[in-house]
Amino acid sequence: MEERNVLFGKYEIGRLLGKGTFAKVYYGKELESGESVAIKVLNKDQVKKEGMMEQIKREISVMRLVRHPNIVELKEVMATKTKIFFVMDYVRGGELFAKVARGKLKEDVARKYFQQLISAVDYCHSRGVSHRDLKPENLLLDENEDLKISDFGLSALPEQLRNDGLLHTQCGTPAYVAPEVLRRKGYDGAKADIWSCGVILYVLLAGFLPFQDENIMTMYKKVFKAEFECPPWFSAESKRLISKILVVDPGRRITIGAITRVPWFRKDFSRSLSFTMKEIIATKTEDSDSESPKLSTPKFFNAFELISSMSSGFDLSSLFENKRKTGSMFTSRCSVSTIIEKIETVAKRLSFKVSEAKDFKLRLQGPSEGRKGKLSVTAEVFEIAPEVAIVEFSKSSGDTLEYSKFCEEDVRPALKDIVWTWQGDCVPNTDGRHGQFNGDEFL
Repeated sequence: MEERNVLFGKYEIGRLLGKGTFAKVYYGKELESGESVAIKVLNKDQVKKEGMMEQIKREISVMRLVRHPNIVELKEVMATKTKIFFVMDYVRGGELFAKVARGKLKEDVARKYFQQLISAVDYCHSRGVSHRDLKPENLLLDENEDLKISDFGLSALPEQLRNDGLLHTQCGTPAYVAPEVLRRKGYDGAKADIWSCGVILYVLLAGFLPFQDENIMTMYKKVFKAEFECPPWFSAESKRLISKILVVDPGRRITIGAITRVPWFRKDFSRSLSFTMKEIIATKTEDSDSESPKLSTPKFFNAFELISSMSSGFDLSSLFENKRKTGSMFTSRCSVSTIIEKIETVAKRLSFKVSEAKDFKLRLQGPSEGRKGKLSVTAEVFEIAPEVAIVEFSKSSGDTLEYSKFCEEDVRPALKDIVWTWQGDCVPNTDGRHGQFNGDEFL
């Protein structure tokens, strides 16, 4: 029987799809649903060495904010001691660039892609996100020939604005970058994105760039003057729209609101609605419905959270909402029933009242009044792989010092026979057996 390569018990890893400077992207399949995914693998040491940690954090943070049918979805982030894994939509159709490289597109096809691009960019801007690297290479096509924006590695959030309310980082691809970005005097990220959208529309209709020259300084001069010509096959309406987008002065450049009111743009336009998907990025999975049937296995605990919390130098917790309460956490290789039974036994020995276990969560209440009432503690079990569980204790009520004493002096010694490693101790090797990857086989 052929052995499968499985990551964290959740994803089967397949062929290499592509390779960049800092990452490799593999085809994958979610075992439970059979859904195809793309898995981007980054080397953590290389990310730190190149000073890209903030960029990676920002990319994760941005992709949490922008959930839209025309944007590649980041489904999950996981990590080991040495690797970071981005699990994303697998977009089958490849880059829009490949389609344009074969020649110009028909006007109705170009309009469809431009409509989807503007719809997605408008949504990003409504969430305070500027992409800053819009180009056909970063626009993918799915199996239905619908556009998906990818690669938010250079994107910007409002907190990156300086006191003047502008961005100052010079980035992007020269042929698609707005003139104000090249001038290094500060720029509005949203208005710069609109310029890039105008260049993309031109490329879709023409099959080549509006500003191109073998000498890059000559090309810059053309950009600074918005010096371009539309081919004779451009319709009058598309020419008019492009001329309103590729305006050097960002204050006079057409807005997205105005673009969506242009008759040429509105033809056969149906606005894509943003949508909300289950939040599983660096958080535990929450029940989607209070009336859902009782779980037969513990809720999946994102392995990225395990590595972030148990290894130093890579804590991304500040990026995410619902930050975990201060508590004590350990991993175990025992079965869930054994873990729960052990905790119940220890709690009763300490005269704590134990409430009925529900969804692998125990509520423990102390026997006596403390400085701030009776100490109440929650113990919850999560599954991170078929052979590994994680247990988290958190204080529900009572005095913090009493809670710390309870964890350090009572719980830790009593549970030592089921504990694999405590938070803050050495990180466990989660490679497991039976073909399980710990991620270190990559790169």
